[in-house]
This record gives sequence, structure tokens and C-alpha cells, in this order.
Amino acid sequence: MTAAGPAAAWLRGLGSRERTARRRLFVFPHAGAGASAYRLAPHLPDTVEVCTVQLPGRESRFAESALTSMDEAVAALAPLVADHTDLPYAFFGHSMGSLIAFETARRLRALGTRLPERLFLSGMRAPDLPDRDSRHTLPDDELLATAEFDGVDAELKELLLPLLRADLTLCETYPYRVEAPLPCAVTVLAGSADDSVGEPELVGWRRHTSSDFSVHLFPGAPHLYVRGAERELAETIVRALSAQG
Repeated sequence: MTAAGPAAAWLRGLGSRERTARRRLFVFPHAGAGASAYRLAPHLPDTVEVCTVQLPGRESRFAESALTSMDEAVAALAPLVADHTDLPYAFFGHSMGSLIAFETARRLRALGTRLPERLFLSGMRAPDLPDRDSRHTLPDDELLATAEFDGVDAELKELLLPLLRADLTLCETYPYRVEAPLPCAVTVLAGSADDSVGEPELVGWRRHTSSDFSVHLFPGAPHLYVRGAERELAETIVRALSAQG
């Protein structure tokens, strides 16, 4: 199933393993990141097709305006995912991506479509908990000092600053609404050295699933552990999915 229309812009990698895929993994990147920031596909078996969400305002969609509303992002994403649930699938989201993945799953439930087998939610507090340290209204120089663009020079950081501000606005103004827990299994992931989220905040995700729940910490890893730990992350994902049959 080769990507076409809006899906081709929003879901990178769709159809890349059309002949071999038995599952899909939809990947939702963190604030300031694009689809190319996550290189999980080389570390996953050919039976798993990786489809990484490419939000507007970055990489191949740089000319488009970045979204600042969770509702807007989910309204665009959920129908596209719903059109590609012919295979069993899972979500992986890191930081901001965890919230988008979670809300996309809830919107899919409202649409009455097939739900993810499991949500892998990484580096983010439970959605009903308040944000610890809101940054989207900081002046440019202060926000730039907090920017987590690994390997990016100062000039490019300034160019990407509006994108980061938009993403933080989306994440930090996210309006959590009370709903019944999802029937999807949930695995919460984080680096053990991530000082942006504590274990009680991670365990809080348990309230949002009526199915299996687990927490996995990567020893000594910081908030952006994903970059550089793709192999270990992929192995963790495969083990959890394999356990579901």
C-alpha cells in the first residue's frame, strides 16, 4: 500500500515494506524534530513497517506553517492513520509525540476504527498531570538557550526556533479531557537520568489504560536517549509486540 495524497506528506515510510510487513509502527517525534530524527526501521525486522509522522513546518514540510494546537494535529492525523489500519499496529511517541500519539488513539476510538495493539509512550508525564516548566512564552534568547537540537549550529537553531516555539505551544497548551481509559496496552519508556520527568509521573500513565501496563527505564540515559539508543529501543519494542502474539 504505497502512500498517496495527504498520507504521503504526513506518514513517511508508508508502503516501504509492503511485501513483508505484518505490523506497522507509527512514530511520533518530539518537539522540534522531524521524521528523519528517528531511525528505528533499520533495527526492526522486515515484518514491521515504520511510518514516521511528519508534522508541518519541518524538513520536507518546512514551507508550511507549524501547528500550535493539539486538536488540529489530531484532527488531521487520525483519519490518515484510520485509513491504514489493515495491519495490526502500534504507536511510539517521544516527549511531545507521546501526547500526540495518546490523543490520536483516543480520536481513533471515537471514529470506531481499529485501535493500536500497544502504545509506547516515552519521556513524558501522564497527560492529566500539569506541565512542570512551560517554555513556549519565553523570549527568543531564553528559549534558544533551552533548545535541544543535537548537532545543530547556532545559526540553524535560530532558524528552527519558530518551529520549536510552535511545538512547545502545542504541547504546553494541550487541553486534557477526561475519558474512559483506552483498551490498548501501554509501555512507558524513559531514560533513568531524564530530569524532566519523574517515575511517579511516568507511572501515572497507568490510569489511562484498562489493559497491560509496564515501565521500562534505559539506565543512565538522558531525555533524548532515543538518538543513539535506536537498537535497544527497537529490541524493547519487538519484545513487547512479540509477547502479544
